[in-house]
Amino acid sequence: MLLAGAGSATAQSTAASATKTDSLNIRKIYDEALLRGRSYEALRDLCTRIGGRLSGSPQAEQAVQWGKMEMEKMGLDRVYLQEVMVPHWVRGAQEKARATGAKGRGIDFNVCALGGSVGTKGKLKAQVVEVKSMAELAALPAEKVRGKFVFFNRPMNPTYMETGHAYGEAGDQRRIGAVEAAKRGAIGALVRSLTLAHDDFPHTGTMRYEDGVAQVPAAALSTNGADQLSQLLKADPDLNFELEMACQTLPEAKSYNVIGEIKGSKYPDEIITVGGHLDSWDLGQGAHDDGTGCVQSMEVLRLLKATGLKPERTVRAVLFMNEENGVRGGNKYAEVAKASQEKHLAAMESDGGGFTPRGFNLEADAATVRKVQRWQPLLRPYGSAEFNPGHSGTDIGPLKGQAKLLIGFDCDSQRYFDIHHTAADTFDKVNRRELELGGASMAALVYLLSKYGL
Repeated sequence: MLLAGAGSATAQSTAASATKTDSLNIRKIYDEALLRGRSYEALRDLCTRIGGRLSGSPQAEQAVQWGKMEMEKMGLDRVYLQEVMVPHWVRGAQEKARATGAKGRGIDFNVCALGGSVGTKGKLKAQVVEVKSMAELAALPAEKVRGKFVFFNRPMNPTYMETGHAYGEAGDQRRIGAVEAAKRGAIGALVRSLTLAHDDFPHTGTMRYEDGVAQVPAAALSTNGADQLSQLLKADPDLNFELEMACQTLPEAKSYNVIGEIKGSKYPDEIITVGGHLDSWDLGQGAHDDGTGCVQSMEVLRLLKATGLKPERTVRAVLFMNEENGVRGGNKYAEVAKASQEKHLAAMESDGGGFTPRGFNLEADAATVRKVQRWQPLLRPYGSAEFNPGHSGTDIGPLKGQAKLLIGFDCDSQRYFDIHHTAADTFDKVNRRELELGGASMAALVYLLSKYGL
């Protein structure tokens, strides 16, 4: 006879035993990462030997072959390339900018073309009108804008604790500033760099044009440069600004997503994807954006193999191509997954830098979020227990509706936008321990998802 309460006690004992096993296995993952982690050296190779890897460039192709070789060396069950056509925009010669006042004295500015911008076809010279918002631009009389550069000078809001919130809020001036300026008859757009730092590094990033609207050049000024130009305009509203950019868009190029996987031991048809984007902007080495996400995603597979924690569900690492200026890789991956009727349990993305891990952002229904949150105590000893509803990632976004859960790896964001999309995004800015801890955090959650599913 089963005594009253005996079943409940047995269940509690089983649950406690499972928790202890999981805790020990997660400790193994972290020990392996901190003692023998490979992310940092892999990132060194990618950044210092190949460097910036804008879609369509020779460096992007080198990075594809690099990623394939790195995963083949791990002895995974499968490594393959997934073809995707990508945009091919080139920066050309170094951009030049100069402001000249009524007294004829010229001041040079650090600028860079925004990704996708047309060039100036020589030197483009005009007066400047400064605005802080799209609404302010729309309210200006037409004669105040026509034939001039529109200078969008709205800083990111420093009072937000989450810097990504500030970045997103200020980003419209970069993304659509040139379109809105052209609609009012302007000949170009100048944009304050999207960063909270005060320095001389201009930040690039994608912008877009609109059918039926004139395509005018768009350039970013460093924050110091934007402050200086604003002061100059107060003293001399009629100063002239001269811009020279040689950027252009070439025909689309063939590229690839790089994919490696470990087949699940019990449920091979259920897939957990973890990834970062292999392409980067061309100004720096693409270290934090997003070399760190790529090496961490590959490290998830290595950590599972090295610790002997063979996943019950298939775990797939994807190095996505063309996140920065098109999301072609993410769209292609989701398209192929749907056509192949693949069953994606979850997808995780690391694209916020390789800084100190904090936890994960979860995109799913409330019941699924609550289920994942039950694992928070297992990651609390490692500082990665913030499991909150939130944005997951750009490349895995197209899987929404196919995957039950989308996950964004969340790390400390305070320094990310200081170097994001700049020449300062280099390998020396990455801390080895922070990077390896991030890969371990990702591997720990993947281990739990693989074992328990959703």
